[in-house]
Amino acid sequence: MKKAGWFARPGLSLLLATSWLLLQQTLAPFHLISAVLIGLLLPRLLGDFLMAPSRLRFMPALRLVLIVLWDIVLGNIAVARLVLGPISRPQPAWVTVPLALRHPTAVSMLASIITTTPGTVSCLVDEERRHILVHALDCSDPAQMAADIKVRYEIPLLAIFEPSQNHPGESA
Repeated sequence: MKKAGWFARPGLSLLLATSWLLLQQTLAPFHLISAVLIGLLLPRLLGDFLMAPSRLRFMPALRLVLIVLWDIVLGNIAVARLVLGPISRPQPAWVTVPLALRHPTAVSMLASIITTTPGTVSCLVDEERRHILVHALDCSDPAQMAADIKVRYEIPLLAIFEPSQNHPGESA
């Protein structure tokens, strides 16, 4: 197997070096050198274990980030009302969301987005049956929630990770 070059993954190298410096909370020369070494050595040593880097489309990714941040704000408000409201009657539900995503990173991101959004937790990604099982704190219509997850998160992830395919809701 071909060994990765010293700077084969510049984004990962930069992320590792920056993370190291943030954890150390100093720009002392020793830590700067350590950050450079970590940023260069770890991707090279782990190159055989890392998946091939994905080509991401920036604008769909930015739109998805804004949607997720907005949904996190709205989810926090909804959960706060549900928990702190005087007459609280949540309707928990298990929601099965069929997956069109095939890219493993995109599926993981969908599960992370669902878990990050208050009021929902992804519990199981079933790769064989191609669905994700979601627990919702309050859901009166599981089919509508599944449709919302697909439209708000899955279609943008398809556009980001699998742009060669034409997806519903995406212009050609």
